[in-house]
Amino acid sequence: MCLGSGFMPRGSPVPSDGELEIPVPRTPGGAPRAVPAASAAALTALPEFGAPAVLLLRSIDRVPVALLLDRFGIDLTLAAHGEQIPGSYWGDSEAGLKGEQLHARLDTPVHSILHEAGHYICMSPERRAGLDTDAGGDDLEEAAVCYLQVLLAGELSAVGRARMLADMDSWGYSFRLGSTRAWFEGDAADARAWLERHGIIDARGSLTGGVRAG
Repeated sequence: MCLGSGFMPRGSPVPSDGELEIPVPRTPGGAPRAVPAASAAALTALPEFGAPAVLLLRSIDRVPVALLLDRFGIDLTLAAHGEQIPGSYWGDSEAGLKGEQLHARLDTPVHSILHEAGHYICMSPERRAGLDTDAGGDDLEEAAVCYLQVLLAGELSAVGRARMLADMDSWGYSFRLGSTRAWFEGDAADARAWLERHGIIDARGSLTGGVRAG
């Protein structure tokens, strides 16, 4: 779990097949949470009334998500219903990474997709070249990934920063100031500086569209 710049170590890979790649136009160019399987199922299940506790991929248009990831050289690939997600560090419905492919299912939380995308964007080229499930990285990089996923959510009209901050709280991301919003607005200067230093955001805090180059 993210505590200031801290994070919870990631788990083990679960291989699978049955994935479906979402085609998007080609342009030039460890998750900090620990939710038991039963709790995760409750957060993502379709109740008789109301919506799931966190926003799922099936609840929004997938094309803008795929286009956003494509800006960073990431291919969104869907696993079939009931199939294990390739490259998923946490298993269950959590997104996974294998090479340039980010794997998910329709019941994958959007925050998980954007967090794993953040790992891809923030990792060194050497780690990116051999990427399979475990994104690696240190505590400060993990904090930068958390900050980046909020920025990425702001690029999606169906998600937005406020919903991402709320979903991160619901899922169990943990920060020393209490809420994700409090951390993002008042305790994330180190994460923002890291992203700027690596060319992922500019001095105004806007995404540059680039990935970490060194």
